[in-house]
Amino acid sequence: MTQNPDRTPTQQDLDTISRQLNRPARDVVEIGARCVCGNPLVATTAPRLSNGIPFPTTFYLTHPVLTAAVSRLEASGTMAEMTGRLGRDEDLASRYRAAHEAYLAERDRVGRVAGTDPVPEITGISAGGMPERVKCLHVLVGHSLAAGPGANPLGDEALDLIRGEWSVETCRCAGAWDQEAPVPSKDLSRHVKRLAGQQNPVQGAETAEPTPEPNPKPKSVQEPAPGARTVAAIDCGTNSIRLLVARLESGPDGVEGTSRLVDLHREMRVVRLGEGVDATGRLSEAAMERTFAATEDYAAVIRRYGAESVRFVATSASRDAANAAEFTAGIRDLLGVEPEVVSGEEEAALSFAGAVSVLAPRFAGQADGTGHGRTAGGPVLVVDLGGGSTEFVLGSPSDPASAGPHVTHAVSVPMGCVRFTERHLRTDPPTDAEIEDAVQQVEAVLDEVEASVPLGEAAGVVGVAGSVTTVTAAALGLTAYEPDAIHGAELDVDVIADTAGRLLAATRAERAALPYMHPGRVDVIGAGALIWSMIVRRVAQSGGGSVTTATASEHDILDGIALSLAR
Repeated sequence: MTQNPDRTPTQQDLDTISRQLNRPARDVVEIGARCVCGNPLVATTAPRLSNGIPFPTTFYLTHPVLTAAVSRLEASGTMAEMTGRLGRDEDLASRYRAAHEAYLAERDRVGRVAGTDPVPEITGISAGGMPERVKCLHVLVGHSLAAGPGANPLGDEALDLIRGEWSVETCRCAGAWDQEAPVPSKDLSRHVKRLAGQQNPVQGAETAEPTPEPNPKPKSVQEPAPGARTVAAIDCGTNSIRLLVARLESGPDGVEGTSRLVDLHREMRVVRLGEGVDATGRLSEAAMERTFAATEDYAAVIRRYGAESVRFVATSASRDAANAAEFTAGIRDLLGVEPEVVSGEEEAALSFAGAVSVLAPRFAGQADGTGHGRTAGGPVLVVDLGGGSTEFVLGSPSDPASAGPHVTHAVSVPMGCVRFTERHLRTDPPTDAEIEDAVQQVEAVLDEVEASVPLGEAAGVVGVAGSVTTVTAAALGLTAYEPDAIHGAELDVDVIADTAGRLLAATRAERAALPYMHPGRVDVIGAGALIWSMIVRRVAQSGGGSVTTATASEHDILDGIALSLAR
C-alpha cells in the first residue's frame, strides 16, 4: 500500500473506482489509500452525497479482492467475537472509542474539503458500529488503511486476519476487475430517459443522446394541459451535470402541491467540476471549460423546447472556490440565471420531492381507481437501495407551511445488493443457510434504521434505484426494461416477497436470460430483491398493517429541482 501525499482523485482514479464497483464513482473527495501499484483501495466519500442523502461511511473499500476478503471474514463470526471482547477488555474499548472520535474528526475534515454543509443527521454517529459494537468490518478496515496503523485497533486486527488473501505489501489487481471495460457512466433508466413515448433506450448504454441540431421545437407526445408550462432543471454536481426539460402541469383540479412533470428531454454528462478543488481551493480552468461547454449545449436544448423557467443547482465547490465568481459569471452568461448552492436540508428535500412526485395525485387525496391511495396526506418513506449502502428518508410530500416537501428523518446504512451478495449469497443459486444468514443481517440493519427513523409512521413507501426497478419489472412480467411501465408501479408486499423469492431461487444463467435484466445486475439482484422485500415487510409490520404496497420511482433530485419551479 502506498501513502500518497496528494490524495486528490484523478480521472484515472475515478474510472478505476467505477470499474471496481461496477457503477459510477460518486462524491469521491480523496483516495484514502492505494495499492502498491497505485490503484485505489479506499474512496474517501463526502458526508453528504450530491443527491442530498447523508453518508456516514467516509472510508469506502473499492478493491474487489480486498472487499471479498473482508466479507468472508465477517461471515466467519469475527464481528461477534470482537464485540464480546469490547465488553471485557477496557484497553481495547478505550482505543476503539478513540477510533470513533478520530473517525468523526476525519469526516468533518472531509466535509470541509468537499465543501458540504454540516450534516446534522449523522452528528456524533461514526460507522461500523463504533464505539460500542462491531457491525461492519469494511468500515473499520477502510479507516485503518486511510488513517494508518494504530488508528483503528479492530481494523488493524481484521487486516492481519486476511493476510492470507490480501495484504498491503502485495498487489492483487491483476484480474480483480475488467480494466479494459467501458467505464460505467450512469443508470440510464433513472437519468437519461427520453421524450415520453419514444422507443425505450437500451438500459445501461454508455453514451448520452447527442445534443439535437437546431430545428423547430419537437411536437409533444400529448397535448399540454391548460396552464402547463415548460421548465428546465440542471443539477451540477462534483462529477456530473444533468439536464431535465419537462412540461410542468398542475395536478387534478389544480390542487396545491400536486404538480406533475411530463419529460421532454433528459441528459447527463461527466464534467468533473470538483476536480482538484480541495487541493488548490480553486475550480480548475479545464473543469470550468468542460462544464461551460456542457451548459452551452444544454442552453441550446432549453431554447429549442422554449422553457419558461430555468433553475441551476450546483455543488458547494462552485460557491467556496476562490474563483467562484468566474464560474457564476460564466453560467449566468450562458443561461441567464444564477447558479444556486442549496443547503443540505434543501438538497435532501429536493431529492425526496423528486422520488415521491410519482405519488402526487394520491397524496392530494385523489382517487386512483385501484383501491390503493391509502397514503393520502401521510408521511412517505423513500428508500434508495444501492450497491454498498441504502438511504432511508422520511418526510411529507407536501408541507402546507412551505407548499413543498419536508424531510423529517434521514439515515444511510452500509447495506446494499453488492455488499450483501459478497458477504452472504456466494453460491449459485444461494443456499438456504446463506439466505437465512442474509435475512438475519438485514433484520439487524433494519433494527438500526428503526432506531433513528420511525418506520411505523410511514403511510407509503417509494423505492428508487436498480434493485427496486428490476424487482418491479420482474413482478410485472415485462419483456424488456420499460421505464414508463415501471415508474409508478404499485406492488403488494406479498407480490414483492414472492418476486424476491423467485429471483433468489434462480440460477445465474436463468437471471441473465431475463429480458429486463441489466448485465451488471445479474449477480446482485438476488440480494437486492431480498433487501427490498424485507424493507417493505418491516414497514408494513411497524405500521400495524397500514402499509400494504410499495411504489417504484424513476425520479430523483433532478425532478425535484424541476418541480420546485412550480412554487
